[in-house]
Amino acid sequence: MASTTKGHEQVPPGEPMSMGQHMLDKGAQMMQSLKPIKQMNQHVCTFAMYSHDMSRQIETHHYVTRVNQDFLQCAVYDSDESTGRLIGVEYILSDRIFESLPQEEQKLWHSHAHEIKSGLWVNPRVPEMVIMSELENLTKTYGKFWCTWQTDRGDKLPIGPPSLMMSPQPVDLGIVKIGLVKKRDDKYNISTDAMKTARADLSEPTRLNSRADYWVEHRKGFAIDVEDVEMKKIAPFP
Repeated sequence: MASTTKGHEQVPPGEPMSMGQHMLDKGAQMMQSLKPIKQMNQHVCTFAMYSHDMSRQIETHHYVTRVNQDFLQCAVYDSDESTGRLIGVEYILSDRIFESLPQEEQKLWHSHAHEIKSGLWVNPRVPEMVIMSELENLTKTYGKFWCTWQTDRGDKLPIGPPSLMMSPQPVDLGIVKIGLVKKRDDKYNISTDAMKTARADLSEPTRLNSRADYWVEHRKGFAIDVEDVEMKKIAPFP
């Protein structure tokens, strides 16, 4: 992946690719199947907040692979440009699968109903009428998003442990900043408000599991720390 140039600085740091490396990559691309990557068939642009600091909100670009009707996996980038940086991964489950998870695990997940019905979740350049049936299914899903590269704070490399991310919700800290939404809308020449109106009739889950979006009710987020542990041949979970 190409580096992003800011002034004379490379982000991430590193030497520009040589002609030989370009030729090697092109040759490998022609000879290898790259099957998992070719299964990515949707681009979703939306927003996310850090669980440990929800004042930090970011625009995200998910490249989605549908594994089956109940499970999707997404490579998450900080932009849709060729220089976009891979900042994390999100897994998406149907409500049926989510309800089967242990209660402690459910706390790490967020709901998508508000994100979609409010028009924040968009498939750029895809007409709403084409994607509406997919959105109908996605309103009943839950996601778990780990951010591995905090580019929004200026990190030039993926530093530290992953951060759990939360989704927009219609309460205080979960409301996406107007400036972020406007910047996204201007880029794609869309209207989030118009999409919200068009999606008014999308069905919502009859019940959202309260252990998802845990912070809304409990005002507590989650953060990961790294600690030294004894190495064992067989270790208990986790």
